[in-house]
Amino acid sequence: MSELPDVPHDDLPDPRHTTPAGVSDATVGALGKLSEALETCERARGHLYAFHQLTGSADYKLGQAVAALREAGHVEIAERLEHELVGRNVIAGRWTFQVVEEYDDEYWSLFRDLERTARDELAGGIRHLYEARLKEFERTVGEPGHEATPPER
Repeated sequence: MSELPDVPHDDLPDPRHTTPAGVSDATVGALGKLSEALETCERARGHLYAFHQLTGSADYKLGQAVAALREAGHVEIAERLEHELVGRNVIAGRWTFQVVEEYDDEYWSLFRDLERTARDELAGGIRHLYEARLKEFERTVGEPGHEATPPER
C-alpha cells in the first residue's frame, strides 16, 4: 500500500479513519482482508434472511393453493399437500427461523466479535483503514465530489 499523499490542511482525511502510529501497512492490509471477509459474511446472512422470508411466503401461498384445490374438488391432492408439505421442516427438525438463529448465534456473532477484537488490538478499533487509505490515494484533492470528509453540519 502506498503512503498517503500530501493534502492541503483544509482537506484533511477524517481523523476517525487515520492509521494510528506504529500500525504497519501489512497490518492495515490484513485487517482490510478481515473486514472484507466479514462483509461477505454479512451478505451471506442477508441471503439467509431472504431464504427465511421466501420460504415462509412459499409455505403461506402453499396453504392458499391447498384451500383452492380443496374448493375445486381436488380433496385428495389437497390433503396430501397439506399433510406432507404445509409446515414441513426445511432441514431435519428445523424451520428457517431456527437455521437463521443458529447461524447468528454460532457463526455470525463470533465472526463479528473476533473481527472487532482484531481491530481493537491491532489498530485502536478503527474501522475501514484500508478503504480510508485507498480513498486518500484515489481522490483528486480540491476537486468537487472528492472531499476528504462531508461538510460540517
